[in-house]
Amino acid sequence: MSIEPAGHGIEADNALDRRFSGRNEAVPDEAHHDGRGRFYWFLIGMRGIFSLPALILMTSYLGFAAFALDVGLTRSEAVFIWALPAQMILVGTMAGGAHLAASFAAVTFSSIRMMPMVASVVPDMRNDKTPTIVLLALSHFIAITSWVFATQRLRHVPRPYRTSYFAGFAITLTSINTAIVGIGYGVVSAFPPVVAGALFMLTPVYFISSIWASARQPVVKIAFLFGIVLGPLFAVIEPQFDILYAGIGGGTVAYAIDRVRRRRHAAGGV
Repeated sequence: MSIEPAGHGIEADNALDRRFSGRNEAVPDEAHHDGRGRFYWFLIGMRGIFSLPALILMTSYLGFAAFALDVGLTRSEAVFIWALPAQMILVGTMAGGAHLAASFAAVTFSSIRMMPMVASVVPDMRNDKTPTIVLLALSHFIAITSWVFATQRLRHVPRPYRTSYFAGFAITLTSINTAIVGIGYGVVSAFPPVVAGALFMLTPVYFISSIWASARQPVVKIAFLFGIVLGPLFAVIEPQFDILYAGIGGGTVAYAIDRVRRRRHAAGGV
């Protein structure tokens, strides 16, 4: 079988998707590729940065650059921090005067969600010859955008080249976003306040929409709704620990509701 996406950029990825649309099976490992190797699939993965989620994320990083500038972070500090939700939580708690321990705990709990993402994507990327060090390195690039990209497209890529394909997308996206923060940090300072504010709003809008769109279980959406309600409430009651309390409290209540829902569903099925 020969796999050759037609055209360039988005058209190439769309052609790849159309060719395998309607199929649930992955491309066979022994597929013939007309001599194309890992670098070819790395380049094909790079084209994913022209997808809509990637473009929205890149635009959102201009908003984060404006946010970092507004709260007083230096350019180097803003560039060093990575992963947009964790960035927003860390910088937000810093701006709110939260205790260092609360900031640390909030970022840690927010990043735990990466564990099931890694566990679900890595088996789809690996094969018998994949070095463990490669999987460990690529796992650091798994976030919401790259996870959605991988779950939608990896099955269309021959298994021996899936790590190259994912690396092409994830490494390129990470590098571009880092550059956007570094360059945008100085650019947004010259923008009118209204424009800077609009760019800043892109970040939470992307965060909210991507979390909701990527949710596969009802418990995630329930927890999300509790967070939307409890976040502003605790910001008034206990501003230094608002994100921590809203996250733990909302997540715990959502888990309890989901347990009750599952038991009732199981009882109804019986």
